Amino acid sequence: MSVAVLVSGGVDSSVALALLKNAGTPGLRAFYLKIWLEDELNFLGECPWEEDLKFVREICSRLDVALEVVSLQGDYQEQVVEYTLQELRAGRTPSPDIFCNQRIKFGAFHRLIGNQFDHIASGHYARVEHGLGSSRLLCAVDQVKDQTYFLSHLGQEQLRRCLFPIGHLIKSEVRNVAAQFKLATMQRPDSQGICFLGKIKYTDFIAFHLGRKIGKIIDIDTGKILGRHDGYWFYTIGQRRGLGLSGGPWFVMAKNTSENIIFVTHESRAVERECRYFEISCPNWISNVPTDGIYKMKLRHGPRTASGQLLKIDAERWQIQLSEADRGVAPGQFGVIYQDQECKGAGMISVDPSMVNYSIGIGTSVTDGKLLKSASSSLISSK
Repeated sequence: MSVAVLVSGGVDSSVALALLKNAGTPGLRAFYLKIWLEDELNFLGECPWEEDLKFVREICSRLDVALEVVSLQGDYQEQVVEYTLQELRAGRTPSPDIFCNQRIKFGAFHRLIGNQFDHIASGHYARVEHGLGSSRLLCAVDQVKDQTYFLSHLGQEQLRRCLFPIGHLIKSEVRNVAAQFKLATMQRPDSQGICFLGKIKYTDFIAFHLGRKIGKIIDIDTGKILGRHDGYWFYTIGQRRGLGLSGGPWFVMAKNTSENIIFVTHESRAVERECRYFEISCPNWISNVPTDGIYKMKLRHGPRTASGQLLKIDAERWQIQLSEADRGVAPGQFGVIYQDQECKGAGMISVDPSMVNYSIGIGTSVTDGKLLKSASSSLISSK
């Protein structure tokens, strides 16, 4: 069995490589995927890919594993960065790490190595169960670190080649293993944020590509203008930080992209605006298509799950009714479906206009995050 191991310079992928090496895995080779956009964005901040690569070289040298550096910057720009910018322009909330896994780590790299390796291993917190007919994606033992949300768009061909050597460990155990092997990454902090940005701020990345455009922040309950913002593309549904408003906390409830308006509601009224119904579209089902029923689901990465009913509308659209409403159902993000410990797949979230009608205090309304034409003029003209 030959295995290509994706290493990033962090403790998780380092331990994954060490465990495979310690198990005597034949045909083991490490690969560092260079996807940083440092040539384009280096003036915004530090891109630490050289520091990461230094750690990778130290780990591979210590474990006596051959290392190869592969540049996939072009693929990343076309398949992940452009998707991210397109979603932001449309007023939706992108999930670039989902497509980084599907299109780059287990996509472009998968195609690049062809049949040279039987498996691709990574330091993701997830488990995979390989059966005769298909493979199943299972949650990691560490529910806090579980990364199946980000792996939910893998297909069977990709998953059948996957190995996740640390999926049975919790984070503290991973650190302990790193210490046992005396790996240079054993105390290195976990990376945060979107993988291709490094230490560059996400808002700076957005501003570089989409610029800044002053718009109104409006109380969705009263129609009162509360403040100004730099562009609707900087905000997501459910966001409470970075609004710069007094008397809060305030939450983003909707956006009007054509008029560049952000609608907010106060926490004291937020429960009245929470979403219970929405749809997921263009779903990716990993093993088999689920039947209508009650499932666990994640609406964003993290340990929190919700319970809800999944109902098929047609092959491309499924309706979800949550058992408890959620204020942060953001169009563009993904609803990931679980049955027990298995990740069944995911679809992109959209809000059914027939299910959402936000009344605004001055007699206008917002449907699916956009102002109705009949209400636009009166709301925009209010000062």
